[in-house]
Amino acid sequence: MRAVDLTDLDRFAAGFPHDVFTRLRREAPVWFHPPTAHTPGGEGFWVVSRYADVMTVATDARTFSSDRGGTREGGGTLIEDLPAGFATGVLLNMMDDPRHQRFRRLATGTVSPRALAALEDELRARTAAITDAAVARGGCDFLLDVAAELPLQAVARLLGVPQDDRHRLFAWANATLDYDGRDLGEITARTQEAQAAMFEYGTWLIAEKRRAPADDMLSAVVHGTIVDDAGHPTSPTELELLMFFNLLIAAGSETTRNSLAVGLLALIEHPGAWNELRADRALLPTAVEEILRWASSTAYNRRTAACDTILVEQPIAAGAKVTLWWSSANRDEDVFPEPFRFDVRRQPNRHLAFGHGNHFCLGAVLARLEIRLVLEALLDRVAACALAGPVEWTRSNKHTGVRHMPITFTS
Repeated sequence: MRAVDLTDLDRFAAGFPHDVFTRLRREAPVWFHPPTAHTPGGEGFWVVSRYADVMTVATDARTFSSDRGGTREGGGTLIEDLPAGFATGVLLNMMDDPRHQRFRRLATGTVSPRALAALEDELRARTAAITDAAVARGGCDFLLDVAAELPLQAVARLLGVPQDDRHRLFAWANATLDYDGRDLGEITARTQEAQAAMFEYGTWLIAEKRRAPADDMLSAVVHGTIVDDAGHPTSPTELELLMFFNLLIAAGSETTRNSLAVGLLALIEHPGAWNELRADRALLPTAVEEILRWASSTAYNRRTAACDTILVEQPIAAGAKVTLWWSSANRDEDVFPEPFRFDVRRQPNRHLAFGHGNHFCLGAVLARLEIRLVLEALLDRVAACALAGPVEWTRSNKHTGVRHMPITFTS
C-alpha cells in the first residue's frame, strides 16, 4: 500500500477514490498510513476501512476518543491535531461523554421527529419555491440553486438566523471547509478572514438570543443548563456556544447539499432508478437511504486511542490517530450486496452515512426530510434531468461533495 496517500487531496479531486478502499478492505483493513509530504505534522495514522471494524471503533468511545488520548496535547476529528480547549473538548463533535451528551441534550428537542413534523409544511413550501424558480429557467447549477439553498434556509430557520444573512454565512462556512489553494493543516488569509467573520457574527447573534430568546435551537442552547460532574447546573461557556453555532452552520448546510447533489447525479446516471421513482412514490423512503449510502458525504472521522488496544490483530498505542472511513464502510461487500449498484429498492440498508454510536448525526431526521422534499418536488415538476456540463467536485478527503453541477430539466 506504499503508493496510497490519503492526505494528497488531489486523489479526491474527482470524488471519493473507491478503488483504493476496495483494495484496503481486502488487503489491509486496519492499515497504518505512513507520513508523506502531505501529511499534517509529519505523523502517520491508522486507517479503518471495513464496516465491522468501523462499527467497533465508533461504538467504543472509551477506547477511541473524539477529544484526545494518551499524552497527546491536541486531537479532534480531523487528521491534523486541533488545539485542546479551543476546538477539542469544546466543539460538540469533539467532546467525549458525559459532557457531550449533556450538551447535545440541549438541542435534540428542536430536531426531533415531532418538532420537524411541525416544520414540514413550511419546508415543503420553501422547496417548492426553490425548485419552481430553477425549473422555470429550464436548468440551473443544481448544487448552488437547489441542493445548497434548501438546507441553508432550513438551518437558518432552525438556528434563528435572519434569512437575509444566510448567504453570507454560506460563503464563510465554504471558505473554512474548502481546500481550494491549500492543503491539510494549512490556513490561508481567506480562511482566517472567514473564521473571524463567523465568530463576530456568532457573538452578535448569541447576544441577541440571550437578550430576546425565540423558538429556535440557538436560543434553547444559550438558555440551557448542563449538570456538571458534581451535580451542579452550569451554563455552556461562551466559546462552546460560538463553536456550536459555527458547527451547525457548516454541518447543517454542507452534508445535506452534497447528498442531494451526488444523489441526483446517481439518478441521472441511472435513469432506470429515476423512472422507478416516477412510477412508484412509495419507493422514496428506500431511495433516500440509498442516496445517503451512495453519497456518504462525510468521508471520514478521526478518533484518538485513549489507551493501548488491539484492533484486528494490530496493536494500537495510546495517543495514536485512528481514522474511520464511513464512505468505505458503505461500500463493504460483506454488508451490502453489489455495493457499487445504485438501488432505490435496497433493503436492508444499514449505511453509516450519519456515523454511529454516541456521535450519531444530530440532524439525521432533518437531512432525510430535506432529501425527500427535493425528490418529491422534482418528480412533481420534471420528467427527467440531464447534465449540462462537467461536475466540479470538492478537493477534500473529509467531505465528498460538489462545487458545481449544471443540469437541464425536461418538463
